[in-house]
Amino acid sequence: IIKSIANDILYCQKEKINEKCTSRQSYLSNKRYFLYDVNPPEGFNLRRDVYIRVATFLKQLIKDDKIFQWNVVLPPWGNLYHWQSVDLGSQQQIPWQTFFDMESLKKYLPVIELFEFIKEIPSENEETIIDVLYFLKNDEEMFRIGNFEDKNIFSDCLNTTIPYKKNSYKQYTGSFWGYTNVTAREVKCITFHGTTINLKKNLQPLLYRSIMFDHMEIPLHYNYGSVDYWNARRSMRYNTELHQISNDFRLKYLNSNDMDDRTIKLKDWRLDKKKRNAIGGPYLSIHLRRQDFLIGHAASSPTIEYAAFQIKAFLKLLDLKIVYIATDTNNQEYIDLKEKLKDYSVFRYIPTQFVKNKFKDGGIAIIDQIICSHARYFVGTHESTFSFRIQEDREILGFPTNTTFNVLCGNEIKCSIGNKWEIIWG
Repeated sequence: IIKSIANDILYCQKEKINEKCTSRQSYLSNKRYFLYDVNPPEGFNLRRDVYIRVATFLKQLIKDDKIFQWNVVLPPWGNLYHWQSVDLGSQQQIPWQTFFDMESLKKYLPVIELFEFIKEIPSENEETIIDVLYFLKNDEEMFRIGNFEDKNIFSDCLNTTIPYKKNSYKQYTGSFWGYTNVTAREVKCITFHGTTINLKKNLQPLLYRSIMFDHMEIPLHYNYGSVDYWNARRSMRYNTELHQISNDFRLKYLNSNDMDDRTIKLKDWRLDKKKRNAIGGPYLSIHLRRQDFLIGHAASSPTIEYAAFQIKAFLKLLDLKIVYIATDTNNQEYIDLKEKLKDYSVFRYIPTQFVKNKFKDGGIAIIDQIICSHARYFVGTHESTFSFRIQEDREILGFPTNTTFNVLCGNEIKCSIGNKWEIIWG
């Protein structure tokens, strides 16, 4: 039966107008959907990295697969740890187009929003049913003994705490990004360790039209730092309105514009070429992570006083008078920091209520990242994915590496700046 379906698909690809194909097109299609979700506590910028893992995997799959048309269904954003603006209410089911340029993403890979997937898939009992959901989990024993090896083994879901249960129609209900009308026909649990490419055997496109992986943060990059990685990353351009808001702020307060700063990008990211000639605006940008880092990364998190001391040292070294600060600190700490830098012009972005309502906390974070990425010199927070994304943006813009890979030290005189993940151009 499976072989027959495959032959039919190939036949219908060659014979577009054919009675046989017309009679079967209600259920026969070579379009396949790859859906995924991430562990709820994971933050915005780690989730962006997970997308690249998915995108590069599917890109390779599309190159290898001559039968099926693969599409990545982008998981809506929602209710992340750092999105704490109480005046915005519940921030969930936010489509990717709120934050990113969809046409730019599609220049790398076929992607669609979840609401588009729901429209494309015929509903049953007023529900959109995903054919199979794979619930991925780590091998705790492997982590305990430190003996790591690739693993992709089905396990009993009865012995795993999963957020899915059967309804009266014998389909699985669950979180599904807050959509109550999305269910799964099957749920299978997998103990997994390895790279994304090892998921290929689980797809089974002859059996399933839509396949979902939960806990997609578990599979690792199989080509981290490669040309393909950077192509996927370059395609992740931000929503043009967010760029315009950032550009207006830079021009008004930071004496910065793309022409003078040598940070002009071509409309199509595929046409950009290798460069290291970006100058940046005449300001220092700082990412000062606080909140959870004061507990989880206490050793590398400076006091406000020591942060101010380091910022002044950078400003003097660079002969700059303006500093832009992106931080999640509370208002009192920011006032204290600004007071300690009173000999300099200190700025942060304060959104209007209109901007907050439209772009939510995620959009405000992106505006911070854009402004930081265009500075003459950037200093981030050690091991923060927020800083990592800024460093990647600066690599794409073409800044010299010594102006990008710098971090604030904890309460030590010296500290490691970590690895320099430089861009590779195709």
